[in-house]
Parts: sequence; structure tokens; C-alpha cells
Amino acid sequence: MTKVADFRAKTTDQLRDQLLQLKKEQFNLRFQKATGQLESTARVRQVRRDIARILTVLGDRARSSSTAAQG
Repeated sequence: MTKVADFRAKTTDQLRDQLLQLKKEQFNLRFQKATGQLESTARVRQVRRDIARILTVLGDRARSSSTAAQG
């Protein structure tokens, strides 16, 4: 599990790349679950939460940049 501080230290491009990678992993994990090959069910939860953390950081950055442009 990755901490939010680790995500905040990365650039927006790095976060988007990692988000894409995690979404691919999430798809593969779902596929493994459907075929009965999933070994680590806890990984599904970790990936889902890491995706949410990245989206939160990206949203915070978008909001802060839009308020800076307005003010």
C-alpha cells in the first residue's frame, strides 16, 4: 500500500502513468478472479484504494490550479 505523501511527491505525468498501470492491474485481477486463478484477494483492495488515492491527489491539484488561476 502506498502512502498519500508518496503520491504527492510525484509529478502529474508520473501519477497518470501509475494510474494507467494500476487500472490495467485491476483489470487483470478482475479477470483472474472470474477464472478462479486469483491468489491474493487483498491485492484487489490495495489496487482499488491506490487508484482512489491517485485520483484524489490529481483532483486536489486540479482544484488548486483552478483557484490560483481565478484569484
